[in-house]
Amino acid sequence: MGHSYEDSKKKVLRIIIILGIMTISEVIFALYGKGHLIEGVSLPGYIVSLVMILMSIAKAYLIVYEFMHMKYEVPGLVKSVLLPTLLLVWAIVAFFWEGSDWKKRRNLISDKNSQTINQDAKQEGYLMLERETYQL
Repeated sequence: MGHSYEDSKKKVLRIIIILGIMTISEVIFALYGKGHLIEGVSLPGYIVSLVMILMSIAKAYLIVYEFMHMKYEVPGLVKSVLLPTLLLVWAIVAFFWEGSDWKKRRNLISDKNSQTINQDAKQEGYLMLERETYQL
């Protein structure tokens, strides 16, 4: 189970080199994707964003797996760390999704809030808005 110091040094150096190459390739891809390296050549924003997210997840995985020693832990502990992380990512996606839906419906909601009630219809037990009638 024990490794020699030289083997550990080689393994850590290899991971650091991989992380460095990934970081440099991320920077180059971002600059290329935004059109800063070659004038007039750029990629769609969603492709650049997706590649950057995937490369960042891969780097985070390597860091957690190797430097935080997750590969040496029992499967139960690994799952107890990964499950809350996945739930956090799911919550962030859900909040952004909900927020974008509210943003799309902002005008509809403000229009509904600005509508007035017809007083005659209210006395008769009906709530009349511009195009809708509700019985009270």
